[in-house]
Amino acid sequence: MDSILEKLEVNITCENEGTRLDLVLSAALEDYSRTYIQKLFEKGNISLDGRICTEKKHKCKVGEKVSITIPMPKRLEVEPEDIPLDIVFEDEDLLVVNKPPGMVVHPAPGNYSGTLVNALMHHCGDDLSSINGIIRPGIVHRIDKDTSGLLVVAKTDVAHVGLSKQLADHSISRKYNAIVYSNIKDDEGTVDQPIGRDPGNRLRNKVLHEGMQGFQSAKSAITHYKVLERFGDFTLIEAVLETGRTHQIRVHMAYIRHPLLGDELYGPSKNRQGAKRQMLHARVLGFVHPVTGHYMEFETQIPEDFEKVLRKIRGA
Repeated sequence: MDSILEKLEVNITCENEGTRLDLVLSAALEDYSRTYIQKLFEKGNISLDGRICTEKKHKCKVGEKVSITIPMPKRLEVEPEDIPLDIVFEDEDLLVVNKPPGMVVHPAPGNYSGTLVNALMHHCGDDLSSINGIIRPGIVHRIDKDTSGLLVVAKTDVAHVGLSKQLADHSISRKYNAIVYSNIKDDEGTVDQPIGRDPGNRLRNKVLHEGMQGFQSAKSAITHYKVLERFGDFTLIEAVLETGRTHQIRVHMAYIRHPLLGDELYGPSKNRQGAKRQMLHARVLGFVHPVTGHYMEFETQIPEDFEKVLRKIRGA
């Protein structure tokens, strides 16, 4: 029997009613490939209400409990791959990359190829910081698989430590563009709510208040937002991270009932306006260079798939 790396649980809610189970898990397990999830079904690693489930096309029902067992990988294989990178800036200490949507940042079981790390290993060779180990060389922070945009990568341990300190001090500037459901009435606002793992769905995070299960492990999270354009049924916003919790913008916007368009994990699966992912783009990244001490700020245009959805919503 394979040793176990991780066990995950999820309760099916009304948002997933009638959706195929394999599609629900593919949307939730962002770091794992669809092929790997299919293999989990085949190997009996998916259970539904306590019984092994091999029916990938099972239509989910509210209240069902799904258990996912992730086996320990038999051996670690992370190889350099010649994958094109959109490098915005690079020197001997760090580089800033514009990540395309659909690319996983670092490898995970069943998903050891096609990631940003594979591409960085080919581009940089051994010139990546070693602080986060072989799976995450150079990775100081990450953005979700289906989120596009800027992130900084450390090539030296000195740069890694300096950038990590800025992240901890909340002094790195990170601005995102997002399309959310419905009309946000106020021109700007702040969501200051702690975030932790959802006790009822271990694949998600959620806002947790005192007295709620899991509150003790919740961490402070602050997101500022302002309206850039209104479309009636949707709103284009700029979101600024003061903290950097997992899925923070997605969780906070869903909490105030404005989930991101295309986000099946935290929002509706219908009326996606052609969005094939959550409409979230890391547009601006600013930080003090950890070696030179100079402030640097980078900005990138929203990608074509994001722009295409905007044109559709505008009726252009």
